[in-house]
Amino acid sequence: MPGRYIAFEGVEGCGKSTHVKRLATHLDALITREPGGTVVGTMLREILTNPANTQLSPHAEALLMAADRAQHLRELVVPALAAGRHVVSDRSVYSSLAYQGYGRGLDLAELRRLNDFAIGSRWPDLVVYIRVDLAAVRRRLAKRDTDRFERADDDFFTRAIHGFEELAQQEPNRWLIIDGTPPKDELELIIRRAVTERLGV
Repeated sequence: MPGRYIAFEGVEGCGKSTHVKRLATHLDALITREPGGTVVGTMLREILTNPANTQLSPHAEALLMAADRAQHLRELVVPALAAGRHVVSDRSVYSSLAYQGYGRGLDLAELRRLNDFAIGSRWPDLVVYIRVDLAAVRRRLAKRDTDRFERADDDFFTRAIHGFEELAQQEPNRWLIIDGTPPKDELELIIRRAVTERLGV
């Protein structure tokens, strides 16, 4: 049986990275991320997240993200799934719709076409969306060094949050909406139970 492709989504500081690792460990799944899951992706991630790149255009950003995603799916995700292993990814194609689409204002239909081409139409089986509000984002980001995306202004984050909410509403059978406010250990169990109920894994 093929593995299941589970992606975690949400704005910066929502707790994705922590719970990607915890769920993947529980499932004995491949842990990966976008951008940066591959050697090529790591190079692209440096461009995309470097705060010095203040002149990177939204279109260039979207194309770099799609290039990372194309390599990521073909090198890591698809082979793992075909071998029967589950994949748990920190971000996926939906981040581009939320960030470059809603956040940067690029055309959503064009972004969908571009990214569907990049991933060979292999969208996640399940999206775990960790919902947090803007105030929580700011509190969490204040505690660490920030990258280029994390330094975005409140208007950008507000648009991205709205984007994630709309995307979740459009595909309720694919998305799990998880309240990101409980303590980490409690939240881990909430996510584990919800994923098991939805996918049977």
